[in-house]
Amino acid sequence: MGEVSIIGLDLAKTVFQAPGADSSGAVVFRKKLRRDRLRAFFAGQPRCLVAMEACASAHFWTREIAALGHETRLIPPSYVKPFVKRQKNDMADAEAICEAAQRPTMRFVAPKSAEAQGTAVVFRTRDLLVRQRTQLINALRGHLAEFGFVVRQGSGHVSRLIELTQDPTSDLPDQARQILEIVAQSLQQLEAKIALVDREIAARSKADPVAKRLMTIPGIGPIVATALVALAPPASTFRRGRDFAAWVGLTPRQHYSGGKERLGHISKMGERSLRRLLILGASSAAKVAAREPSRASPWLGMLARKPRMLVTVALANKIARIVWALMAHGGSYRAPAATA
Repeated sequence: MGEVSIIGLDLAKTVFQAPGADSSGAVVFRKKLRRDRLRAFFAGQPRCLVAMEACASAHFWTREIAALGHETRLIPPSYVKPFVKRQKNDMADAEAICEAAQRPTMRFVAPKSAEAQGTAVVFRTRDLLVRQRTQLINALRGHLAEFGFVVRQGSGHVSRLIELTQDPTSDLPDQARQILEIVAQSLQQLEAKIALVDREIAARSKADPVAKRLMTIPGIGPIVATALVALAPPASTFRRGRDFAAWVGLTPRQHYSGGKERLGHISKMGERSLRRLLILGASSAAKVAAREPSRASPWLGMLARKPRMLVTVALANKIARIVWALMAHGGSYRAPAATA
């Protein structure tokens, strides 16, 4: 056995597992470390490679350990799983991380700065508030339906739901009205909070030059543009736009066997929030194309002969490739010239 050259770190809240291996892959030590001892342990180690799964708190520990002079790498958890031997436990996971990091073809996750993670909080918070709003709307609609009040679906009809709870002349029992007013007030408070977050996102999109360039792409608005700047890795991480679209999860699953290739649904890998936002943006662009064909791109002529959702996802894939091109090479989007 030689000097340790790689340490696999299994992250946890309190107790961390950290096996070390030499350049040949042989295990040099196996350490169990409590959280308050982790920095001191790595400070006393010679400079080496420290590998971790890209999970909760991984980017924080990447920054902390890199500040001590070590090289750090993050591995997607799905790429670590095949290296776990037999029993599933923390030490086995840490050894699997150590072994996976030594593979020459392994793919790694780009670490994020504290500022980038801070910027991403606004989108996580907005998603949480929107989910809570949907829960309250569904609850209010369901309760009112029990008393014969049926309102159309969609956030645009929420005001009608609130009016029914506040109308003293309606047939709603007083016992239910008092409680449903609480739900309606909570819903109004959430609407105000979401509007506040949306204003913050709009302000950030105007202040960021990259976001302003991305908003020149049809289907990209302030929310999508700012989310791309905050959540997407650097454009240099990918060789081409197709790789970025694959990372977002907008490429078809491949099943290739016996010389026959079958393409299935999209892979849904990578960042879920970006994939959802890109599909929503593409859906908006497709609706505009259906409503105003003269302003639509000729590429969206597929709407006349293909299912709308298929065209929407294909358009989201195309938008993702355009996004990578603008982020990698600069400039603004220019619509292709119409062909005769």
